[in-house]
Amino acid sequence: MATFPILAIVAGLSIALQAVMNAKLGVLLKDSLLATLIAFLAALTVTTLFWLYWNKSTPNFSEFKQIPWYLWFSGGLSALGVGLFYFLIPKMGAGSMMTYVLGAQIVFAMIISHFGWLEMPKSPINLSKLFGLFAMLAGIFLINWEGPNR
Repeated sequence: MATFPILAIVAGLSIALQAVMNAKLGVLLKDSLLATLIAFLAALTVTTLFWLYWNKSTPNFSEFKQIPWYLWFSGGLSALGVGLFYFLIPKMGAGSMMTYVLGAQIVFAMIISHFGWLEMPKSPINLSKLFGLFAMLAGIFLINWEGPNR
């Protein structure tokens, strides 16, 4: 079970590093949308290779019709989020951008878990989670506060 938290940390490190690298690519290309396109093409290539290597079955395309229509839009949300990353990091800085992104992700993930949206496991919001949420929001404020010493 300790493997999953380690993999989650690796995912977080990967996202932070790739966001900064692709934001820099967007600055050098003078086009954050082109950097987003390049990132998605690279992701498509790597994901396709992984899928071809590890997948042992052929997809049943008739099952695609049973998938709810709104799930097909997740790629658009990815493009929006990633594109905004690459656009905003050079303007806000990686640390500031990541704190706002992570804060928003955690707040929304708590809401999703509380209600069990999209058939996710339910985890009701309780007092300790609210305390943690407010502590995190205070941390985001403090990390981004430029205060009187600046």
